[in-house]
Amino acid sequence: MDARGLNPHALGAKSGNPSLQSTVHRYLERKVNEPRRATLQPLADFLQVDVAAFFDADKARAELARLGLLAGPREESNITEGPAIRGLYPLISEVQAGMWTELCDNFARGDAEDWLPSTKDLGECGYMLRVRGKSMENPGARLSFPEGMVLHVRAHLDAVPGDFVIVRREGTGEATFKKFVMIDGHPYLEAINPDWPKELKYLPMQPGDVWCGVVVDASLGGLSRT
Repeated sequence: MDARGLNPHALGAKSGNPSLQSTVHRYLERKVNEPRRATLQPLADFLQVDVAAFFDADKARAELARLGLLAGPREESNITEGPAIRGLYPLISEVQAGMWTELCDNFARGDAEDWLPSTKDLGECGYMLRVRGKSMENPGARLSFPEGMVLHVRAHLDAVPGDFVIVRREGTGEATFKKFVMIDGHPYLEAINPDWPKELKYLPMQPGDVWCGVVVDASLGGLSRT
């Protein structure tokens, strides 16, 4: 009755059988210890259940389930509302990233490979860069950047040891993505892949190297079917 929003008075009115009101009231008030089946049959007929459901708990649960009135366990949602998009930023090449300080102010919309959303505020000259190669891949670790992942870069954020950074190497003109570390007081760029060749795992920074930004977020790339 509760599941259908009925009380004894409403039951009597909706069923067209006023005697059901007193029958149900006496039953709920336990004024009748063992109600007769014949007495409850009109109620069972109105509710469209087997009268045995009033006398057997298992039968009652079965009838409630049949009518879709039995509350079962609910599957918990495994998603929550995502963070707000803070802006669209250009996806650029390593060469463009290496010259980004010079390019940013006059960068045209069509000069980017794409414009992608970020939930981080990357600033006026923020940009995106796609990971190339496996030097920053570390399977099983908390942070791993496989090939194809998209980096969200804040260009004018000052780097501190432990940051993941974009740096233009002296002599190449291209930007590289590495972890900024200090070893014995000297700055190095670390490839976090534990299997990376030893001679390439820690690259000492050179006087001509140029900071091109700090990675503040990363997202998967290439999930689209198109």
